[in-house]
This record gives sequence, structure tokens and C-alpha cells, in this order.
Amino acid sequence: MSIEKVKKWQDEQVIIHCHKVTDEVSSIVGFIRLAEGALLGYQDEGITQLSLHDIFYIEAVESRVFAYTESQVYELKTKLYEFESAYAQYRFFRCSKSMVVNLMKIDSVNPMINSRLSAKLFNGEEIIISRQYVPGLKQVLTGGVQ
Repeated sequence: MSIEKVKKWQDEQVIIHCHKVTDEVSSIVGFIRLAEGALLGYQDEGITQLSLHDIFYIEAVESRVFAYTESQVYELKTKLYEFESAYAQYRFFRCSKSMVVNLMKIDSVNPMINSRLSAKLFNGEEIIISRQYVPGLKQVLTGGVQ
């Protein structure tokens, strides 16, 4: 087995070299997919399997929940608090009453008036971090060091 470290800006990937795809190899692939995380997103065209890595943020609008990727929007069949609870370990953070953001998709954070923060995402969108969530975000981003 070998592990190669990559730069933060490079995509992480798993490559398996094998002579034959055995049950053991299939089991390893299944474990990796489970650890990577994926969920179903719904659009008019049908159902798509979404990788958690591709999601920029999740937003609750009225009684519906949507996942936003770089260029697409998918409806999820879950509650926002259920998503937050299930996927917090994947670096998703509650940033407002109606939104959970993927911390790995934040390019920069800037202060705003009223103790809020503006987060610019890698896709160019800007989201607001509500003031009640700012201390938690600072703690997460600094690794608990104040």
C-alpha cells in the first residue's frame, strides 16, 4: 500500500491497481464510496447521485431543501437539520437558519456590518454567515485556536 500527499488545491482520489476485480476489491470500493458520501438529488429530468464533494451549500426554502453545486440545483428529500446532523463530519457547517455550507468550497471570508461575515465560494457566489454562527465558524476554521 502507498499513500501520496497532495496539495490542498488538488483533488483527492483513490486509485486501485488490481489484476482482477474480486469481491474484496468491490468491498473496498463500496467502503470508499460510503466514506466519500453521496446522496440523491432530484430535478425535473430525473434523479442524480450527488457526491458530497460537489455540493457548495444546502438551502431550505419554504418547506423544500436544495443542494447547490457549481452550476446545478437539486432538490433533496431530507430536512436541513437531518442533512446537517448526518454530514457534519464531511465539513458541512450551519451558517444560517436556512443554510449549511461546504467549508471546502469557501474561497474567502470577509467581515460585514452587524457582526456577520460574507463568504465567497469557489463558484463566485457569496453567502452570508449569520452572526450567531460566526463564533462557531471561526473556531472550526482555526482548528479550535482562538
